[in-house]
Amino acid sequence: MVALPSPDGRQFVYRVYAPGDALPGDVFWSAFHCHEDADSHASPPVSDAFDAAEIWHVG
Repeated sequence: MVALPSPDGRQFVYRVYAPGDALPGDVFWSAFHCHEDADSHASPPVSDAFDAAEIWHVG
């Protein structure tokens, strides 16, 4: 799971399916691109700073 913060204080959380040995940066960019590929008019922009994201393993 990856939580991406937006400037308005909200967080957008994405479930990223990746192998257990996936690099955190790859997981982050997958979530970021999921947000960018969504309807950009419906969602505010999110930070593209890796350090601003929260990443955790579920399972």
